[in-house]
Amino acid sequence: MKNLKILKEQFSKLQLQSEDEVISFAAFDVERNRLFLASSSNFIYTLSLPSSNNAGAWDSISDNLIDLEPGDFITSMDYLMEKEALIIGTSYGLLLLYTADDNTTEIVGRLEGGVKCISPSPDGDLLGVITGFGQILVMTPDWDVLYEMSLDDLPEDIDVHEHTYSSNYSSESPISWRGDGKYIATLSRVNNSQTLHKKLKIWERDSGALHSVSESNPLMGSTLDWMPSGAKIAAVYDRKEDRKCPSIVFFERNGLERSSFCLNVEIDATVELVKWNCNSDLLAAVVRGEKYDSLKIWFLSNNHWYLKQEIRYMKDDRVRFMWDPIKPLQLVTWTTSGHITTYNFVWNTAVMNNSVALVIDDSKMLITPLSLSLIPPPMYLFCLNFPSAIQSMAFFSKSSMNHLAASLSDGRLCVVELPAIDCWEELEGKEFDVEAASFDSGYNSFIHLAWLDSHKLLGVSHNLISNSAIKESSKDELSMYCLQDIELMCSEDRNPNSVTCSGWQAKGLNRLSLEGTVIGIAPDQGNGYSAYVQFDGGKVFEYALKLADARGLHQKREDMSFSSSCPWMDLVQIGGCLPQKALLFGLDDSGRLLVGERTLCNNCSSFSFYSNSADHTVTHLILATKQDLLFIVDISDILKGELEVKYGNFLAVFKHRKGEDERNYIQIWERGARIVGVLHGDESAIILQTVRGNLECVYPRKLVLASIINALIQGRYKDALLMVRRQRIDFNVIIDHCGWQNFVQSAAEFVKQVNNLSYITEFVCSIKNENIMETLYKNYISLPHDNEAKAVEHGDLKSSHSNSKIHSVLLAIRKALEEHVTESHARELCILTTLARSDPPALEQALERIKIIRERELLGSDELRRELYPSAEEALKHLLWLSDSEAVFEAALGLYDLNLAAIVALNSQKDPKEFLPYLQELENMPIVLMRYNIDLKLQRFEVALQHIVSAGDSYFEDSMILMKKNPQLFPSGLQLITDFVKRNQVLEAWGDHFSSIKCFEDAAATYLCCSCLDKALKAYRECGNWGGVLTVAGLIKLGKEEVLQLAQELCDELQALGKPGDAAKIALEYCADVNAGINFLVSAREWEEALRTAFLHRRDDLVLEVMTASLECASSLVSEYEEGLEKVGKYLTRYLGVRQRRLLLAAKLQSDERSINELDDDTASETSSNFSGMSAYTLETRKGSAASINSRASTKARDMRRQRNRGKIRAGSPGEEMGLLEHLKGMSLTSGAKRELKSLLICLVMLQKEDIARKLQHVATNFQLSQMAAVKLADEAISNDTINEHVYVLDNYIPKIKEEMQHSELFSWQSKVLI
Repeated sequence: MKNLKILKEQFSKLQLQSEDEVISFAAFDVERNRLFLASSSNFIYTLSLPSSNNAGAWDSISDNLIDLEPGDFITSMDYLMEKEALIIGTSYGLLLLYTADDNTTEIVGRLEGGVKCISPSPDGDLLGVITGFGQILVMTPDWDVLYEMSLDDLPEDIDVHEHTYSSNYSSESPISWRGDGKYIATLSRVNNSQTLHKKLKIWERDSGALHSVSESNPLMGSTLDWMPSGAKIAAVYDRKEDRKCPSIVFFERNGLERSSFCLNVEIDATVELVKWNCNSDLLAAVVRGEKYDSLKIWFLSNNHWYLKQEIRYMKDDRVRFMWDPIKPLQLVTWTTSGHITTYNFVWNTAVMNNSVALVIDDSKMLITPLSLSLIPPPMYLFCLNFPSAIQSMAFFSKSSMNHLAASLSDGRLCVVELPAIDCWEELEGKEFDVEAASFDSGYNSFIHLAWLDSHKLLGVSHNLISNSAIKESSKDELSMYCLQDIELMCSEDRNPNSVTCSGWQAKGLNRLSLEGTVIGIAPDQGNGYSAYVQFDGGKVFEYALKLADARGLHQKREDMSFSSSCPWMDLVQIGGCLPQKALLFGLDDSGRLLVGERTLCNNCSSFSFYSNSADHTVTHLILATKQDLLFIVDISDILKGELEVKYGNFLAVFKHRKGEDERNYIQIWERGARIVGVLHGDESAIILQTVRGNLECVYPRKLVLASIINALIQGRYKDALLMVRRQRIDFNVIIDHCGWQNFVQSAAEFVKQVNNLSYITEFVCSIKNENIMETLYKNYISLPHDNEAKAVEHGDLKSSHSNSKIHSVLLAIRKALEEHVTESHARELCILTTLARSDPPALEQALERIKIIRERELLGSDELRRELYPSAEEALKHLLWLSDSEAVFEAALGLYDLNLAAIVALNSQKDPKEFLPYLQELENMPIVLMRYNIDLKLQRFEVALQHIVSAGDSYFEDSMILMKKNPQLFPSGLQLITDFVKRNQVLEAWGDHFSSIKCFEDAAATYLCCSCLDKALKAYRECGNWGGVLTVAGLIKLGKEEVLQLAQELCDELQALGKPGDAAKIALEYCADVNAGINFLVSAREWEEALRTAFLHRRDDLVLEVMTASLECASSLVSEYEEGLEKVGKYLTRYLGVRQRRLLLAAKLQSDERSINELDDDTASETSSNFSGMSAYTLETRKGSAASINSRASTKARDMRRQRNRGKIRAGSPGEEMGLLEHLKGMSLTSGAKRELKSLLICLVMLQKEDIARKLQHVATNFQLSQMAAVKLADEAISNDTINEHVYVLDNYIPKIKEEMQHSELFSWQSKVLI
């Protein structure tokens, strides 16, 4: 569904040598973009066609005379690219090679009978020539004749070289090569035929043998052209004998007729110059009628030939044309009088912004509202018949108004008003004849048309009344465009429900002459009276109706101008949560999608826009790439500049390195398909058309979710639910789009709007306890903004019933059903569904409701009310279908209703042998014991404890067994059991439980509560709480000797546990052993306390012992710190060396992976597997590596070895670098070491050992500074990609650390007097 539109026209006029001179032939130079024209006076005119660099400008025209004998003239001409010269044939049989650059002519051959046709092969290796005697000669580039064959089938007695045959031979005998040059097609006369019948002959290139011949057909003139792709050969049938108009017929290579179509022209019309474009998708022909000549262009789609363009000429012009050999949408025409026109066409989608398809076919406009029905072309809903072929059109739709304007090939303007789209179904199959509007513009057909509003048109045309006016026009006038406002009025009474196609009057208002070539107009629908006009080159000017004057356009818009010409241009309005503004998008011929000077995509093939709001503000850009990928782009991403982050270069990305599928595009299933339109709003569909012409409608997940969320934000829950069901979207979108807490508040409105219990039941069954907006759909859409929806933060959805998504939502829906839906059979089943699907399932509540229904059935009362509910059996079966039958049976047991449990068991297909004995056994028990046994089976231990305690003292042992098996019941047991003795038994059992799980502190406290002091003392002793042990010993009232013995045992135990400080305290306080206490304090390195205690007891011997121990400790620490200082230097040197080698290896790997990344993942995996695990910089472990195929046993063994060797640093291992860094950090002084060091320094000073103390502090300070400096150096080196040997030196960092940390708490252990 597309229309062929004239993008621009460029004119030139040859100054011929005389009035009688006419242009006869033309040839094209592809390399230098030159056109050669040969005239009847044997002049060769050379001119360069306008290019993209000099748009609108024609280079100077040169003319040169070919010197021929008197009476000789040019009969054929073509351009040889290999020779860079023209090959010219004359009536006297000369073959001339003419070089335009130096104006030289060379005779390369002479043929008897004259030259009638010259045609080089597509590859340029051969030259086909038809002589005046009807002979076909195939020549090499060296002008040697390969073979010669006769064009016609002649009797044996006729000599082709006789003058009589030559004079009777017609020159209308073209040669057409197949695109690959392997076959030649010609038209041949039928011998002895009384009519003008001809045959199509196919010749083989290599041998010149006749490949195939068609039947005799009434073929017209010399119209023959082989499609460049080689599929079909086009010719023309002359059907005057049948009183029918001519038709174009297509033949296959075997000479058989394939198809044809009628031209819909006068019977007496003739067709000349049927030509395919280089892409083989457009067929053009010159049709000469009684009143005018016309150039017609057809396009095939879905096996229907559409007439897409008609350009009319005066009959005196005798127009001819040729397609550009390499540009499929550029065509050059010329007339015998020297008027040359270059037409640049462009394909525009026939689908308008409101999803209405307006397909041009000759004088018909085929209309299809795709929003109502996706009618495949060439079918349509209804049709508009115009007086002549349509050249350009514009459509306007706002609210319920729809207006169509069409500029016709005869220069007239037509206007049609269409009813609202909702009424179009009544127009199905109808055709309406459109009358031309009353309008005298004085100009040609409008090249560009645009609606400003429902009564204002803006048109662009040339400053020429007709093509014949060019004869008297200057060069400046040829390039002038005119921009004109047109006001429309209708003199007829309009019916809003019918088509108004007559009575329109047009009046020209402002008329502006423009300098430059206009290639597009984009009306600003939001402004109403302005439009943006694009000139060739991409410059954009704004046209405002109120500000326009005779001087031209009032404002150049640099912010909207493009960097290159954009044949496809569209202005869109954005708003909503985004700033209100207009954006002008453009797509150039190379596939660059632009917004002003900014490039969005470099490989775009087509684009469109989607709007999900009633005011048509655009929310998404839809674009298809040349790689057949379909992308859905948020407009907000364009404004925020996040395209590169989210979409890359709009290329295929299959999987993220972490293995997550992050494709943000849709793979178009058929190559070459294009976007033709979009269905807006809730439809959220994209219409694609394949190369064959089929229409396909896709519903991208991203657009569908956007439309659903838009409906939810607007409170249209029913529409959202219908879209979810239709597009198979997860129902949880309705809940999670702005938080389930918000949905809970709107549950009643949801139920009232949907009003369909089947839909609600389906919705209830689909609820999941997760936020799918953060999981399933996180790559498709983001959460709405605060001004659109009040999103609330919520915690863990699975934490409790009150915070559970499923429980809360279903509770809200259940309340809404009970309050807003009348009682009915379906409502009760829906409520049961909400109970069964709750988290956890509320099966007991559901069974309670079924139990009530069953009791009503048993009572047989209130028949009317019973009809509103399902039967108990049906309700139970519904519950069993939704839930696990065993869970329902256990829930029935939990109600202590054995009859209900039996009914559930029977309906769940349980074997009676399994459940009947168990139920009978329960029935024979006392009620309390029955409930106790049921609770045990259902593992409701707390309720079971309540029941067994209430059964009496005789069952106390059972309750104790229950509590011992389930220790969490002890607190409940203490509350239920009031007897003092039994409570102590419970406490003692609880304490035993704590002891068994090694919670000795809790066990001791529990034993104390029940006065089990021996067990409490043992528990304290087990946990090392010597204070508790000695306190309980006091409670037990142990003797002095027993306490002393206990204290000595505790000292030994604490010493063994590495707690000499506590042992010293017991020795001094309970054992009165000063010697042992001092020894324990020295072992604990509590030097100050040891010295104080020795002086307290006036023991000089102990003072000397403390001095000796402190001096030995100081000497040992000095050695350790000096050794540590040396290790810091070694580790740092090793670290820098490893870092340097790793950087070199990483650089090499990155250079190797650049080539690997160009391959697909499967190819690259084996290549890169050799490097995986070698370095800390290889972040990815690729699949397919032979080294990764290990058994689970070997993997576990390797992991265990790594655990054992975690503290070791193995040279050359992947973790060596980080291991060295961690080891350097681990050498820092701990808080305990600093405390002991400070205590030792003070002790040495007290003992008058100041020199030793100063030396120790100096060595420790140097070690600490070096270690901190080394860590800082390593941290800075790891963040850089290069290692500078002169910068990363430890001596450079130590002064920095010393200056930064001199007043830090890290050096608080120092004594200032020793610095």
